[in-house]
Amino acid sequence: MQYSIQGGTLPAVIIKLQPGEAVISQAGGRTWVRGRVRAETTGEGGVGRALGRMFSGESLFMSRYTAQEPAEIAFSSSFPGTIIKRTLQEGESVIAQKTAFLCATPEIELELHFQKKLGVGFFGGEGFIMQRISGPGTVFLEIDGYCQEYDLAQKEELTCDTGVLALMDASCKMDIRRVKGVKNVLFGGEGLFDTVITGPGKVYLQTMTIPKLAALMTPFLPHKN
Repeated sequence: MQYSIQGGTLPAVIIKLQPGEAVISQAGGRTWVRGRVRAETTGEGGVGRALGRMFSGESLFMSRYTAQEPAEIAFSSSFPGTIIKRTLQEGESVIAQKTAFLCATPEIELELHFQKKLGVGFFGGEGFIMQRISGPGTVFLEIDGYCQEYDLAQKEELTCDTGVLALMDASCKMDIRRVKGVKNVLFGGEGLFDTVITGPGKVYLQTMTIPKLAALMTPFLPHKN
């Protein structure tokens, strides 16, 4: 399967399909098609996984697009940012924020990932529910803003603002750490907690999130008296 990612900060992944090749996305996810492609609405993985996708921020049903001839199909990001590709081997998984999934080869599996620690769910910026995406196969994911990648060694820590973590290998661990010092909490502008990711594994951070953008825009929106 050949692909290209176009569009700069408003990206789309354009995938070239040969006859019989297919990709999946959340229901109605494709942006445009060139050539004959059959679209089917499916409950990939059965009822249990369909409900899991719904709770993790995706649609209850999936769309499967199968090429009937050499064709192109495009999937665009829903927010200014970055589209990344991961090829996962059998048994390999990544943990992603809600709504990160864009499209994938049909073998990819999506399911719920629960934050087991109460504090991480409340203060980690990602909530209690994230997505576990498992191979084998290729998956395309959308990251808000610019995407910075890090490869963490065993027990190496990466500290970031809450909500900045977009994606990490399942081998990584996520926790929260309270910001030290009363002045730092009250006047430092960083909030009460930081998110701490511990390796080994690859981590993807995002420079802008929808909640952060909303907070920046709120003072400029008209208010009713």
